[in-house]
Amino acid sequence: MIEKKRLVRTGFVAGRKSRMPALRAGCRRVRRRTQWLASGILLALVAIAGMALPAQEIPTASPEDVGMSSERLREIDAVMKRHIDAGEIQGAVTAVARRGKVVHFEAYGLMDVERARSMERDAIFRMASSSKPVLGVAAMMMIEEGLFDPADEVAKYLPEFENMQVAVLREPADEDISPEFVVPGQEPEHRLVPSKRPITIHDLLTHTAGLGSYGLGTAVAKLPDVGPDDTLASRAPLYAAMPLDFQPGSRWGYSPRYGHDVVARIIEIVSGESYDEFLRQRIFEPLGMVDTHFFLPPEKESRRVAIHGLDGKAKGWDKPSRYASASGGLSSTAEDFLRFEQMLAGGGERFGNRLLSPESVARMASDQVDGLYGRGGKQPGSGFGYAVSVVLDPVAAKSARGKGAFGWGGAFGTTSWTDPANEITAVLMVQQGSKGVSTGFESAIREAIVD
Repeated sequence: MIEKKRLVRTGFVAGRKSRMPALRAGCRRVRRRTQWLASGILLALVAIAGMALPAQEIPTASPEDVGMSSERLREIDAVMKRHIDAGEIQGAVTAVARRGKVVHFEAYGLMDVERARSMERDAIFRMASSSKPVLGVAAMMMIEEGLFDPADEVAKYLPEFENMQVAVLREPADEDISPEFVVPGQEPEHRLVPSKRPITIHDLLTHTAGLGSYGLGTAVAKLPDVGPDDTLASRAPLYAAMPLDFQPGSRWGYSPRYGHDVVARIIEIVSGESYDEFLRQRIFEPLGMVDTHFFLPPEKESRRVAIHGLDGKAKGWDKPSRYASASGGLSSTAEDFLRFEQMLAGGGERFGNRLLSPESVARMASDQVDGLYGRGGKQPGSGFGYAVSVVLDPVAAKSARGKGAFGWGGAFGTTSWTDPANEITAVLMVQQGSKGVSTGFESAIREAIVD
């Protein structure tokens, strides 16, 4: 096997930047052949035998077997019923595991209000920004394999990101002021100033790049909506043409739609695979996440929750598309995302498949923004890692999760997290955003821990 480091040192690579993605992709494919040889042989044998390869089941246990109280854990039922009766959510699926074993997995309410169809445990939910931690894992894989480094400039892989500019207020002319939030269509007069430094992959993963964080640059860019034939490759130049909302690294500004998609495009370049296919082969199949998709197969459409009460806000989410948005494009189930969190809780390994090293999981789940997290850096007790928020001080954060817990949520209310200190993984699937639901769910879990 050709060593990547030796390639980098040769004169063939030096000074020929445009060839680097192809070389890296080639090295990547060689490694992949070795990594997947055994599993490929197994799949071939299964196919010959005419058998399906089932996903390994997550072990279950009574709450008492893993130091939890069955009675207190039933408070989750009361929390969900309370919010359903109040009309805040139409239904939910909740799952909790401790020490690698499922102790709670329930469905509540309705998955289709108009048809009075009860929620089912295998219901498929729109994950929105709950898709982002999957991008975090994919990025950590690339970092582990030496295909990119967080400190790499984005322009190294996407040259159109060179010479970025930052949108600031036109006045005062002697001071560069970047508003934290600007309503599209109501943007004040502005001017553009050069970015003081290039944006990096680290910036994009931590939302400190200033790209698409709904400040002045986002407002004046006026990007068109994603079209049915758009891909990560076709959209990346549009993102590169956007002015930044602030100087890279100067603040934390959440990029709900663009920043992580640029990282996904870089993953496509260095891996030589589409982002959708990369996730399927490298994450979803090894973990048995059989119901997680960017593009939901028609035969599974009947299992997707019909969102009620959002006045059409979900319209467009289910349109035919080729755009695999790492920022918010996945649909999935509670069981699938519990499998994902179980892998993180296992230090990167689950069901005999190691996706990441424990060191990489720890790096992903460590504060990477040094006090910048939250609007104006005002998110007490919390930090931000690579695509996940992190609890640094549960008391200051007013969080029922333990110190070091990490995860993220989506606009439609889905959320999942791993809590290493309490050996907990949890998934909440709803399709109406309500902070009270998540808070009650988390508190019920914490109160159920007795050992």
